[in-house]
Amino acid sequence: MMLEKRTTDFLEELSSGAAVPGGGGASAAVGAFAAALGMMVTNLTIGKKKYADVEGEIKKIRDKLASLRDELVILTDRDAAAFEPLSKAYGLPKETEEQKEAKERIMEQALYTAGKVPMQIMETVLKVMDQLRTLGEKGSRLAVSDVGVGLLFAQAALEGASLNVFINTKMMKNRERADEMNARTEEMIAQGHRLKEEIYAGVLEKIK
Repeated sequence: MMLEKRTTDFLEELSSGAAVPGGGGASAAVGAFAAALGMMVTNLTIGKKKYADVEGEIKKIRDKLASLRDELVILTDRDAAAFEPLSKAYGLPKETEEQKEAKERIMEQALYTAGKVPMQIMETVLKVMDQLRTLGEKGSRLAVSDVGVGLLFAQAALEGASLNVFINTKMMKNRERADEMNARTEEMIAQGHRLKEEIYAGVLEKIK
């Protein structure tokens, strides 16, 4: 798995001319960092007398964030795997009508698959943001700035992944399916904006 490498190795691969990892995988990785920051806040909260009354809830949040972090690690690789068929489809011959039809059919499916994975990244990141909202309210005040950093990472991951949806849906021939994907993506962007404004305002209120 890509994120089993040292971070510097992952960055080297990301910096290279290779097609993967790319923006989608990087977005998933940033989302995993957002979840990890949230987990750090939970671990700085659990065991403190001041937060004893919410410890059970914070432990559940830690478990949820651990699961979401691991899911985003997997999605980093899944994004790369989804791009491979699309990459191959671009190179298919199109000299005859039969070849053109075959290429168009394969391309359409590959574009759909390549667009669905970043949508899964977005859905997962939104779940991370929802957990961060509770941490901003109930987590350790000493670590609330880390909630804010995690939130900003999550928003970057969310909107970064959305670009990888749009670049694929733009080329799809099935416009009804493409429009449905675009509408859901726009909906998730809007939801992320609302969460970001709400949570970030709360973080700033506590640290300024």
